[in-house]
Amino acid sequence: MSVRDFMVTDVVCVEIPGNRDDVLRILKRTGISGVPVLKEGELVGIITRKDLLRKAEETQLGLLMTPDPVVIRPDAPISEAAQLLVRNNIRRLPVIEDGALVGILSVADLINAIAQMRITTPIKGNFVSRTYALWEETPLTLVGRIMEISGYDAIPILMEDGTLSGIISERDLIRHSRIEDGIEVSDFSNGTDDDEWTWESIRDLHTISYGISRIQLLPIPVKKAMVRNVLAVPLNAEVSECALKMRRARVDQLPVINGNRRLVGMLFDRELIKVLLPERQDLRKS
Repeated sequence: MSVRDFMVTDVVCVEIPGNRDDVLRILKRTGISGVPVLKEGELVGIITRKDLLRKAEETQLGLLMTPDPVVIRPDAPISEAAQLLVRNNIRRLPVIEDGALVGILSVADLINAIAQMRITTPIKGNFVSRTYALWEETPLTLVGRIMEISGYDAIPILMEDGTLSGIISERDLIRHSRIEDGIEVSDFSNGTDDDEWTWESIRDLHTISYGISRIQLLPIPVKKAMVRNVLAVPLNAEVSECALKMRRARVDQLPVINGNRRLVGMLFDRELIKVLLPERQDLRKS
């Protein structure tokens, strides 16, 4: 199977120069996590949800984006795509043919491929990651900071008795964010007593005011922003079965639970696509 078989050809893009708020609206409306950035029709970068959340005070797309993104050709095998995504710790690959952007291939597209491969290997011992969880009363602003520090794309949320009650992801943070505008004042005065008509006096008393715009998370408990009725899987669930659940629910991760609905780990899509790596052929035997 090749990249061409699974890539998306109707690609949502943004152009520079452009505005950060336009990208935020696109991500909120579509639910996608990142878009290619073009300049005069040529691919120059990628901008993601993480970029917006980590650089909340930046507005210029050229400074927000990751320049010179890793790309792939449409006739490449999906195993090569999996290698590039895993090695570079990224979630999407622009597909370039004859110098032009013809599509994009994401981790979700590879999950779609795995769902069709009927791999019966259990996820236990191969793909389940250790994780941590947060209490459902944790303020959303603190959740955002914890996700930024940890690098996790999603965090399970627990009730007081320790049972799973929901999950929060970057997508949910973007949905519950707002743009706050204001005025910032920079005062360069040094309190000089020089004659007011000297150049030094004019320079030193100079004050600059300029507009600012920041992304702010709403001041609410995480339980009001999280996804409830979480789709979870047991430790003996099979690889392709889990991939199919991810594809149908359009999620990037699945909590892994025991018979008492106690959280034991997380299954992330970026871990599941490792089954496509050449060195993991043994796990693809059904």
